[in-house]
Amino acid sequence: MSNFWIVLGQFDPVQSQSMMTSKKVITREEWERKLKEVKIRKDDMNKLVMNFLVTEGYVDAAEKFRVESGTEHIDLATITDRMAVKKAVQSGNVEDAIEKVNDLNPEILDTNPQLCFHLQQQRLIELIRQGKVEEALEFAQEELAPRGEENQCFLEELERTVALLAFENLKDCPYRELLDVSQRLKTASEVNAAILTSQSHEKDPKLPSLLKMLVWAQNQLDEKAAYPRINDLSTARLEDPAV
Repeated sequence: MSNFWIVLGQFDPVQSQSMMTSKKVITREEWERKLKEVKIRKDDMNKLVMNFLVTEGYVDAAEKFRVESGTEHIDLATITDRMAVKKAVQSGNVEDAIEKVNDLNPEILDTNPQLCFHLQQQRLIELIRQGKVEEALEFAQEELAPRGEENQCFLEELERTVALLAFENLKDCPYRELLDVSQRLKTASEVNAAILTSQSHEKDPKLPSLLKMLVWAQNQLDEKAAYPRINDLSTARLEDPAV
């Protein structure tokens, strides 16, 4: 068929260019047939699901899935302890979180100065949030200033944090996002990743990365073909190609 259009195009250059640049259309039947030809081991799928549950800390779901799928045994206590640390940071109880991290493994903070600084920075933010100005200044001077002298990046972050104290109305402060819940979540995620690494686990679940790869691959394929596309990742339902 392609040869036919090439020959025909010799007589009509405009039509030839149009046909040569048109997208290939892949029907649902053909696409599903190709998908069925791809063999994926059930064991690999189970490991992918378990990796997500463990990394994200879904203890009950991980245990139920382990029993139902027959995957390898997991240490639920390590997940529970890790989630307790994460919850403490998310609720603003940073001192408790630091104690729990040290109970798990003192080397986590001893070997990670950036994480240690960010946890102390979060403690400072919580003091500012509570309106404890004098205590916040004292804490910044004693705990964070020495770290800032050793690291320019830490010093800049400290200056941004202390700047919160200079504004009576925090809405006028350019760094007011430090008081948002998102800052707690950011610090909690950093702690969670450090604990996972210390336990020889991957710090990020594989499933979101695979979904990002799927989206990227579809975007690349969109330029060359019309095919049954997955537009809703939550259902993975194939949409008929737009032609």
